[in-house]
Amino acid sequence: MKERLWGIFSEESFLGRITSRIFILFGANLMFVIFSIPVVTLVPAWVAMYHVCLKTLRQDSQLNPFVEFWKGFRANFKQAFLSGLAILGILAVLIADILFVAKADGFITNFRWPVYLLTGFVLLILFHLFPVMAAFADSLKGLLRNSIFFAAKNPLRAVLILAINVLPLVWTYKDVTRMPLYAFIWASIGFAGIAMIESHLLLRDFSKYLPEIPSAEELDGKHEEDIRK
Repeated sequence: MKERLWGIFSEESFLGRITSRIFILFGANLMFVIFSIPVVTLVPAWVAMYHVCLKTLRQDSQLNPFVEFWKGFRANFKQAFLSGLAILGILAVLIADILFVAKADGFITNFRWPVYLLTGFVLLILFHLFPVMAAFADSLKGLLRNSIFFAAKNPLRAVLILAINVLPLVWTYKDVTRMPLYAFIWASIGFAGIAMIESHLLLRDFSKYLPEIPSAEELDGKHEEDIRK
């Protein structure tokens, strides 16, 4: 009975895996919120969060999310920071355009849908760029090309990714009465939960271009060889 009870709470059990995954989401989300406070580090923090999610799905569901987040943040900081400045500038212009055409009258109203579609396209590429940047090492031009490639490879998935990133934020903004509840969800696992779902959607295509993960037997054999040396 005692062994069976301990088996339920072991790391290999279903409950243990769920608990471990929740801990990873909470840790990655907490680090993302903290590292995003300066705003200019938002993109490096976002990429680091995808680094944690992708590594969790590919390699180790028992990893330390705080350590892995820091590794991803340091590894991608320079490229993500510089591209983040450009991204924030582009988003600022698009938001200003949306606010302008939404309130304008007359001939300007003809530009509403083009502005909305352009904004949606830019966001769609950005929400592919962050996980691509976390998964692959390349120049910014190459990463953008790969983001467009993965988005065009499965348009329905691309639209779904856009929806799961945008609609929860819009819903939170609209439903003011439940704002404390939404704030708690976003601060605990909201951002990382979305990143994990998106990582799961993209991982099948990503895996075709990523190096294979050594099996447990191969790792044990390598470890024994290192010991002999």
